[in-house]
Amino acid sequence: MELRHLRYFVAIAEERSFTRAAERLWVAQPGLSTQIRRLELELGVRLFDRHARGVELTAAGTLFLERARLALAAADAAGATGRDLVSGVVGAVRLGVANEACWHRTPAVLDRFVSERGGVELTVIEGYAGTLWRDLRDGRLDVLAASAGSACADLRTLPLDSEPWVALIGKGHRLAGIGPVAATDLSGERIVITGHRDGAAYDCAVAALLEGVDVRATFVRGGVGPVAQRTVAHGYAIMLTTAPPGIPAGVVARPLVPERRLPFVLLWRDETPSPALAEFVRIAAECVESAPVTRRVMSAVA
Repeated sequence: MELRHLRYFVAIAEERSFTRAAERLWVAQPGLSTQIRRLELELGVRLFDRHARGVELTAAGTLFLERARLALAAADAAGATGRDLVSGVVGAVRLGVANEACWHRTPAVLDRFVSERGGVELTVIEGYAGTLWRDLRDGRLDVLAASAGSACADLRTLPLDSEPWVALIGKGHRLAGIGPVAATDLSGERIVITGHRDGAAYDCAVAALLEGVDVRATFVRGGVGPVAQRTVAHGYAIMLTTAPPGIPAGVVARPLVPERRLPFVLLWRDETPSPALAEFVRIAAECVESAPVTRRVMSAVA
């Protein structure tokens, strides 16, 4: 068994297709199929169930995938030793950032990491926390920054700061104004949620927030990003989130009173991290340690 066999197997498992895996690896599909058959013969088990739409892992394949990833991570870490000593950490880090609500120190972590580890190729992908969580579990991401509702027992977790909730309100709405807004004033209002299965952690956090302040409201499915922001700007509904890096036109951000906070975490797979990933986690941890205990949230109008 060679490392390339493990890389072939992992690529097929992640792509669920010999064709897509061959394109990703830049190898011929017939040769890829031959190598996997030889691997199955060597192991004495069938790793994939093949069907017209692609492949699925067998029970043996699922177990072998976990061990193959561990072996590849260890091999990558060992192989990088010499390069790390000469020129610092190199490689790649694929970061997922959940976009339903934001940890405000993410840009600072990215800036510092790029500055200190210029030899690492950093890729940032934004999306629903649930989508990115699956990508992390399947190996398409290395690390994920999301609200604490995305954590689970088999992923390693670094607690980040908590962020105060704010209400995004259209300028023409009756609650538009300057300064904090009482949470009780949200009673009877329409509140934007994603309404998407992969945004469930955020939607549940919004529901728990309102329940915690004894507020009853109507939930409106609006997704995230520009679509939700247009709904807010038109005055049709209010969005509860953490303070975004930029307030869209026609919207004001008002802190809630009493203050409620949403905790964030950094997640990665429970295996030996690559040197590049270990550095990213270290820098994030140091940014958390250096952060002030509280952060003022200013209302803003754009």
